[in-house]
Amino acid sequence: MDYPAPLVIQPRTLPHKHTLILLHGRGSSGEKFGRALLETPIPIPPGGIPTTGTSSTPSPTTTLDQVFPHARFVFPTAAHRRATLYRRAKTHQWFDNWELVPPATFREELQSPGLQETTGYIHGLIRAEIADVPGGASDVVVGGLSQGCAASLIAMLLWEGEPLGAVVGMCGFLPFCTRLLEQSDLGDAAGGDSNETEGDDAFDPFEREEDDSDPDSQDPAMRAVSWLREEIQGPASSPRPTDIVFRKIPAFLGHGSEDAQVSVILGRNASLCLRSAGIDVSWREYESLGHWYSGPMLRDLVEFLQAKTNLE
Repeated sequence: MDYPAPLVIQPRTLPHKHTLILLHGRGSSGEKFGRALLETPIPIPPGGIPTTGTSSTPSPTTTLDQVFPHARFVFPTAAHRRATLYRRAKTHQWFDNWELVPPATFREELQSPGLQETTGYIHGLIRAEIADVPGGASDVVVGGLSQGCAASLIAMLLWEGEPLGAVVGMCGFLPFCTRLLEQSDLGDAAGGDSNETEGDDAFDPFEREEDDSDPDSQDPAMRAVSWLREEIQGPASSPRPTDIVFRKIPAFLGHGSEDAQVSVILGRNASLCLRSAGIDVSWREYESLGHWYSGPMLRDLVEFLQAKTNLE
């Protein structure tokens, strides 16, 4: 599958220290998504978001590339694929899928072929950027909007290298979320409308079972991701990795409460599934926001990256 050349925005200030790889939603492109994202004003809260290399003149807003002047921004474009939902018309999409009605399990097998190709492509971009930043994998962040968020989460779960700096998602979902929970024998976990995703210490679908001698069953998170790897990449031709890299990659997920394209329920479920797998997840909901990002969402994303990564 052919992928158009990404839009690459070089750092405002040298040296190049970090890279953010950010994926657009279905039907868009790296050019459209990237230009609009970097032009979006981000409100500066009381105390201010620290910025480097920008004007000393006080301003009530900033932008992503002003906050992180040493960062390269890579905005890939998805391959041109036939969309079953649109009567097989061609569009730029990271993978095929059906209507995202919670819990979004109907015809989810449509997702696998595109996710296989896209995951390989994203991993290639990640490896190239790792080789070009001083801190290696920890200086690379991957993420996206809508379907781009979904593809990024899968790429993160299946990543086998050193831990990335972070994964960030806006208005997205986690493909096969319910099936991943079923692999941990708690398939009902992602079916509801609960917003209680913070601080629920009593519920852990991936709690370890220390007495079982089988490695996968000893760690339900590893068992679930092993299932995901086989579903997307096929049977393993070599031993599977034993280090659970994804647990070392913090995640930010932001979602509008009025999202009519990707229900906020799917975002909550993604947060629940990732958190239950041992991932440090920062989940944020935005009242009255539809299927898009906003200045406040980007502000929270910036503060997350400043707190959890080395970005500057």
